[in-house]
Amino acid sequence: MMFEPFKPFLASAYQIKFATEAWEKQGAAALRRQVFCAEQGLFDGDDRDAVDVSAIPIVAISLFGIAADAVVGTVRIHRHPEDPGVWWGSRLAVTGQYRRLGAVGTGLIRLAVASAHARGCHTFLGNIQSQNVELFRRMHWRTLEEMELHGKPHHMMQADLEFYPPFEKPEEGFLTLPKLAA
Repeated sequence: MMFEPFKPFLASAYQIKFATEAWEKQGAAALRRQVFCAEQGLFDGDDRDAVDVSAIPIVAISLFGIAADAVVGTVRIHRHPEDPGVWWGSRLAVTGQYRRLGAVGTGLIRLAVASAHARGCHTFLGNIQSQNVELFRRMHWRTLEEMELHGKPHHMMQADLEFYPPFEKPEEGFLTLPKLAA
């Protein structure tokens, strides 16, 4: 009898929310170091910068049943220091085994833009690595400019706020389910 190799078990649902607990913030920081330092080599040792002082971290938490398991995705949002109506999203990171699901990254993007929209955002921007541009285009973002950042091609993109109604309870967030393969 032949046995199939073990396939990792993925969560049944995800909670997308502002990071409010210490373990959520620590998980977000660890995931950013894993993706941007270890995997991509964009930063040496740590990717934290001055933006982190005022940024709001958002997390995707894997759920098994009703129990929170781990931070499997993160992004941060922050106001422009000179124009409080302009918000930025940055450092979108998803754990490797969850990247192809779609629900984690798109959920993080939705909450980032919709929660900023609820806080007076009139313009939401992000510098997106070129390999991720198509995902953002499908989510109603447009390229304003192409550039190189940290040695990689990026697009400065803007979200169409009409597709992101204001979301008033980001500390609670929302649940999202993995998308099934077609």
